[in-house]
Amino acid sequence: MARAGLGEAWRCLFANDFDPLKAKTYAANWGSDDFTPGDVWALEPTQLPGRADLAWASSPCQDFSLAGERAGLAGGRSSAFWGFWRLMAALNGEGRAPRAIVIENVKGLLSSRGGADFTALCAALGEQGYRFGALEIDAAAFLPQSRPRVFVLAVREAPPPSLIGESPLQSSAVRAARDRLPSDLRALWINWSPALPAQRNSDLAGVLEPDDQARWRTPQQTRALLAQMNPSHRAQVEQAKSSGERRIGAVFRRIRVENGRRVQRAEVRFDGLAGCLRTPRGGSSRQMLLVIEHGKIRSRLMSGREGARLMGLSDEYILPKAATGALHVVGDGVAVPAVRYLALHLLEPLLQRQVAQAAE
Repeated sequence: MARAGLGEAWRCLFANDFDPLKAKTYAANWGSDDFTPGDVWALEPTQLPGRADLAWASSPCQDFSLAGERAGLAGGRSSAFWGFWRLMAALNGEGRAPRAIVIENVKGLLSSRGGADFTALCAALGEQGYRFGALEIDAAAFLPQSRPRVFVLAVREAPPPSLIGESPLQSSAVRAARDRLPSDLRALWINWSPALPAQRNSDLAGVLEPDDQARWRTPQQTRALLAQMNPSHRAQVEQAKSSGERRIGAVFRRIRVENGRRVQRAEVRFDGLAGCLRTPRGGSSRQMLLVIEHGKIRSRLMSGREGARLMGLSDEYILPKAATGALHVVGDGVAVPAVRYLALHLLEPLLQRQVAQAAE
């Protein structure tokens, strides 16, 4: 999805993932000539060709997720980042360091282990000659999905003043993470300030399949779902029902602790956004849809194609046939328009400037 967001002006030199289903999906859409499957720790610098303008890293987010164990960069699958960074350091030693690096992850990256992980990340960037800064971008700026993510952008050369300054995308969490850095790392920080995204003009209803093509759950299953809602969420449903309008809600089932007991709750939102897509085997259950019309309440699971649309993928993008597989692929991804936004307003101006300076 990072490749889709960068667009046709970019040429991919090398791609990697250890998940066989993602590898198969990548090959179906892009071919496999530039793709090497397997553990990033098993890769060698000799497998990475030439010198890239950009290296993009989206390491597994489970250890950063608020729903996970919060083990940080040292724990579990998120340590894949250090496998990636081992390669970046080797390329730098060979004079082939990428001109820019983007590291994308969940917001927990900023605060994991009290900020120690983010400090370690910034120290690693600084040791290899990079300056860096971070932005928090929510896919809801472009798509009807609430999906806040942190994008760390690191460069080797000084950026133009036009790209530096205060920005709402430097969220309070980003500023707090920056301010926790020791002084030597703060001296390397860049306050990225791209032009702000245009206002989103789509909502959840616009990405859904027609009702007659959907697979609806039984009335009994819908009643059971409603019974899992606490009074405040059930009141939202009743308010939507009494409006007389067609209303669509996105529903997650979560485990909440109430009076010392773990209780499964269904939580609904009617703000025109889906909740953050996750893999079906992630910390939350698969996302559902609640459709209220003419006093009738129906429910169903979200389809894989609907999930892909919520990530900004076109209907021509080839997905695994099974909904669980499709949602696994897209739920682990990065929103395509967020990547395009970064490319248009930061990456391409930066790199075009560097190329022009090198030619002078």
